[in-house]
Amino acid sequence: MDAGPPLFSERARSGLTLLVALLVAFPVAAVAWIALTGGIGDNWQHLWETVLPGYVLNSIKLAVLVGIGVFLAGTACAWLVTMHDFPGARFLEWALLLPLAMPAYVVAFVYTDLLEYAGPVQGTLRDLFGWQTPRDYWFPEIRSLGGAGFVMTMSFFPYVYLLARTAFLEQSLCALEVSRTLGCTKWDAFRRVALPLAWPSIMVGIMLCLMETLSDFGVVDLFSVQTLTTGLFNVWLVMGDAAGGAQIALVLLVFIAGLVWLERRGRIRRAYYVQTSRMKSPPRQRLYGWRGAGASLLCFLPFFFGFLLPAIILARLSGARLSTALSLDFAALVLRSVTLGGAAALLCVAVAVGLAYSTRLGVSRPAALAARAASFGYAVPGAVLAIGVLVPFGFFDRTVNGFMESAFGVSVGLILSGTVAALLFAYLVRFLTLAHGTVESGLSRLRPSLDMAARTLGRGATGTLRDVHLPLIRGSLLTAILLVFVDVIKELPATLVLRPFNFDTLATTAYSLAADERFAEAALPSLAIALAGLLPVLIISRAITKARDFGASPETEVLM
Repeated sequence: MDAGPPLFSERARSGLTLLVALLVAFPVAAVAWIALTGGIGDNWQHLWETVLPGYVLNSIKLAVLVGIGVFLAGTACAWLVTMHDFPGARFLEWALLLPLAMPAYVVAFVYTDLLEYAGPVQGTLRDLFGWQTPRDYWFPEIRSLGGAGFVMTMSFFPYVYLLARTAFLEQSLCALEVSRTLGCTKWDAFRRVALPLAWPSIMVGIMLCLMETLSDFGVVDLFSVQTLTTGLFNVWLVMGDAAGGAQIALVLLVFIAGLVWLERRGRIRRAYYVQTSRMKSPPRQRLYGWRGAGASLLCFLPFFFGFLLPAIILARLSGARLSTALSLDFAALVLRSVTLGGAAALLCVAVAVGLAYSTRLGVSRPAALAARAASFGYAVPGAVLAIGVLVPFGFFDRTVNGFMESAFGVSVGLILSGTVAALLFAYLVRFLTLAHGTVESGLSRLRPSLDMAARTLGRGATGTLRDVHLPLIRGSLLTAILLVFVDVIKELPATLVLRPFNFDTLATTAYSLAADERFAEAALPSLAIALAGLLPVLIISRAITKARDFGASPETEVLM
C-alpha cells in the first residue's frame, strides 16, 4: 500500500510552505535590509533635495492617468459586449483580450516610430499642408507623461476588461430584472446594481494595472519619463550607489504595498454573493443604427490602438527583414527565450503543485499565513527584484571567493551572480503567484471525497496526487505553464539586470534596439514576443465564454 513518503507529514508540509514563503520574501527582505543599513549617503541626500520628489510625483500622476483610463476602457467594453448585441460584438469579446499579448514597451516603441517628428504621421502632415518646421504646427508629444499613460492604458486595460466581463457574466439576472421592475432605467440598473456588484473584481483589475504601471521600466525609459523605477536604475547602475537604489526601491515597495492594502480593504468592505450555483446567460439587447455603430467603434478603438495597429506596423517592419528570421543568430535568440521561459514555467508549476497540495492536505496556521504571503511576489517590481537577488548573491559570491583564495589559493569566480540560476530564481519569486493561483483553483474544484476514495483503494498522498489529482487538473496545469511562459518571455527589468553576460533574449534585444532608435531591427523580436502571447490569450478567452453557463473559470481566478 502506497502510504506516501514522509514529505507529506504535517510537519513536512508546513516546513515546505514556510520555505517557499521565505524564498519569495528573501529578495524583498534583502532590499529592505540594504536600504535600512546602507545609511543615507550623499547621493541619496542629493536625490531627496532635487529629483526624488519629481520621481514620486510623476509616478502618482502616471498611476492616476492609467487608473482612470483602464477603468473607463475596460468596464465600458466589458458591459457592452456582455449585455448588448451590435456589429462585431462576437469578434470583439475575445479580440479585446489580445493587447495582453503585446508588451507595453513594444507598443511604446511602435508609437514612437509612428508619431515622432521624423515618423510617417508627422511627415505626411507636413507634406499635405506644406509645414516646414515644428513651429509651423502643433502635434502631441508621444515621449511624455501623457504618451506613457496612453500606451499603458492601451496595454493594460484587458486586465480590467477580463475581470469586469467575468463579473458581469456571473451576476444574477434576477437582480437586474428586479431593478427594472422597481423603475430603474437601463443606465440606472448599470450604475446602481451591475457596477456595484462587479466593483470588487474591477478593483482587482485596476490594482493589477497600477502595479504594472509603477513597476514598468521599458515604457518610461523609452519616453524619458522620470519615475521611481527609472530613478532606481539611475542611482543603482549609473551612480553605482546600491544603498541609494535600494532606498528608492523601498519607496516603490511602499507604493505597491499600499495598493495591495487598498485592494484587500476594498474587497473586505464590499462583499457580494451569488445565491445560485449556475448562471443564466444574460440576454443581449440588440443595438441598431447609430447606437450599434457607436458601440462597435467604442469597443474597436482600444483593440485597434492596443493590438491591431502595433501588430500591423511590426509586421510591416519585419517584412523587410524576413532573411533575419532565418539567420542562426535570431534562431538562437528564439531558442534561448523559449528554453528560459519553459524552464521557468515548469519550475514555477512544480513548486506551485507542492505548495497547493500541501495546503490541501492541511498545514499549521503559520504555514497557512505564509502561503498567503507567498502571493506577494507578483507585486514585486522586476527592478526591485533584481536588486534583492543580485546584491545578496554578489555578497555570497565575494565571500566564498575570498575564502577559497585565502584558504586554497584558488579563485572560484561568480557562483550565483550573473547565472541562469539567479535568473530562474527571480522568475520563481516573481511568477509563482500565477502558477499557484491557477493550480490551487484547479484543486479546489476537486471534492475531498476523491481523496478518501483514493485512500480506500490503496493510494497514499503521493499516489493520490500522481494518479488522481494531476490528471484531473491537467487543464489548469497547462494554463499555469502557458501564463508563466508568456510572462517570462515578456519580462524586461529583471532579465535586463540578472541575465548572464552576452545572454540576450527576445525582450532584452527588442528593448536595446528600440532604445538605440533602431526600430526596424527591433520589430522582428517584438513580433515574436507578441505571437508567443497569442495562444494563452485565446485559451483564456475561450474559458471565459464557457463561464457564461458555469460561472467563473479557473483560468481567470488566478487574477482574482
